[in-house]
Amino acid sequence: MKSRLFEGKKVLIFGLGILGGGVQAVKWFYKNGAKIVITDKKTKKELQPSLLKLKNIKARYILGKHRFKDIDSVDIVYFNPGVSYKSEWVKYAREKNKEIVNDCYLFFKYAKGDIISITGTRGKTTTTTWTYELLKKILKFPILLGGNQPEKSLFKILNKTKEKTVSVLELSSFQLEFYEKALKSPKIAIITNIYNDHLNRYSNFEEYASVKARIFQNQTENDYLILNLDNEWTKFFLSLKPQSQVYFVSLNKKPKQGIYIKDEKIFINDILSNLRKEYEEYELFSVKKFKEIYGNHNLYNLLFAILAIYLYLKSKNIKNPQNKIKKLKNFVLNLKTPEFRQEIIYKSKNLIIVNDSCSTSPEATINAIDRFKKYKNLILITGGTDKNLDFKDLAKKIKKEIKPENLILLNGSATKKLIKELKKINYHLKKENIFEDLKEIASNINLRKNPHSSAILFSPASASFEKFKNEFDRGKKFNRIVRRLIK
Repeated sequence: MKSRLFEGKKVLIFGLGILGGGVQAVKWFYKNGAKIVITDKKTKKELQPSLLKLKNIKARYILGKHRFKDIDSVDIVYFNPGVSYKSEWVKYAREKNKEIVNDCYLFFKYAKGDIISITGTRGKTTTTTWTYELLKKILKFPILLGGNQPEKSLFKILNKTKEKTVSVLELSSFQLEFYEKALKSPKIAIITNIYNDHLNRYSNFEEYASVKARIFQNQTENDYLILNLDNEWTKFFLSLKPQSQVYFVSLNKKPKQGIYIKDEKIFINDILSNLRKEYEEYELFSVKKFKEIYGNHNLYNLLFAILAIYLYLKSKNIKNPQNKIKKLKNFVLNLKTPEFRQEIIYKSKNLIIVNDSCSTSPEATINAIDRFKKYKNLILITGGTDKNLDFKDLAKKIKKEIKPENLILLNGSATKKLIKELKKINYHLKKENIFEDLKEIASNINLRKNPHSSAILFSPASASFEKFKNEFDRGKKFNRIVRRLIK
C-alpha cells in the first residue's frame, strides 16, 4: 500500500473560504491521510458552496469564528492566502512550534522534477501561460501549469509531478510569504517587475519586494534568476546578492547576459566561456507582427518566456538552444491571452469589447489604455476597492486619452481616490457616469452615439472585494452582462 504523507497527523485548515483554494487544500490533505479540522469566520450558510464540495470528507468544523485553542490541538496549520504572515494567528502558531504551511510551501516541499516559477506585480500570469505553452512545443516530457488562480491550484498538479516533469508556476506575494529556506529551489525564477500594489497588506514597497525576493532565496549557482533590467527595483534584488546566475530582460538596452529588442528583433546575449568571459549575440526573430497583435507591453512577457525556455534548455546541456528557440517564431503569433487580461471578448467591424478585470493596479490600466487608445471612441469602465495605491498617474492618463463622457466609474473606495485626483487636474467628470453595479453601467452605455471605431475597455485598476468575490468573479459577471448588451 502506498504511504500517505500525513497519516495520523492533525491538520487545521485556517480559512476554508468560498473561492476554491480551501476546498482543494482539504481534499489534498485528506487524500494524504490527515485528520482535518476546518475553521472559518464565515457561517455555515455563507460557506455552503464549499461545504457541498466536501460532503464526502470527514472533518471537524468550527465555523463563524477562529480560536487559538484549535491551533493548540493540531500538528500542522494551513493558512489560506487571506491570512497575512504577520497576523496574530500565524505568530501564535509559531510560538507553539506548529508547522506553518500554505500551497506554495507544500509544493516546494513535496514536488518532484524541475520548477520554473514566476512572480511580479504585472505580467506574471501571461508570462507563466506563455512559458508553459511554448515549452510544450519543444520538450516531449510532461509540462505542468499551476498558480494562484482557483482553476489552476497547485494542489491539482502536486501529485502529478515526477522526476522528469517541469512545473511552470505563477506565484503571488501572498503565496511566497510562507516560502522558507529549507524548501526546494526553482531551477529558474523570474521577477517580472515591481510596481505599487498590495500596500494595504505590506507596510512599504521594500517589504513587498522582499517577499517577492523569496522566490530566489534558495537558489544556487546551478540555478537561474531572470530580472527586468528596465524596472527600478532590480537594483534592490541585486543588492540581496542572489547566488544564482542572473540574466536580464530589456526593451531599452543590451544586457550583459540576457534578452532584448533591437530593430524590432529579439536577441539573446550570453556567455560562451566562464573562464574567458566571452559573450556571443544570437538573433532570434522579428516581433513586428507580434506587437501589432498583442501590443507593446506584452513584449516583456514574451521575452521572459523565451529566455526562461532558453535557460532551461541550457541547464539540460542541450547544444545550441538558440536554434530550438528560433523554431518558436510561428507559434508566438498564436498565443492565447489569459482570461480577463486585456482579453478581447467581442469584436466586430466597428466595436471591440475588452475584459481586463485582472487589472488590479493603476499601472495595469495605464497599459491597457495605451494599447487601445488607437480607437477613436475609447470608453473606459474603471474603479473598485482600494489597496492603498496612488492614482495620480492614472488620472493624468485618463485626462489625456479619455473623453469625460466616455469615463464610466464603478463606485468603490479606489474610485473615490481616483475622482479626487481627477478633480485636482480639472478633469470635467460627469457625475451621472458613476454607478453602483455593472448592470447599471451596461444599461447606460449607448454605442449608437459613436458607432465608428469604438472600444469598451473594462479595466478596474483596483481590487474587487467590495462588490465581488475576486477579480475572476468580477470578470465572469462582466462577460455575462456583455452578452446581454450585445443582444
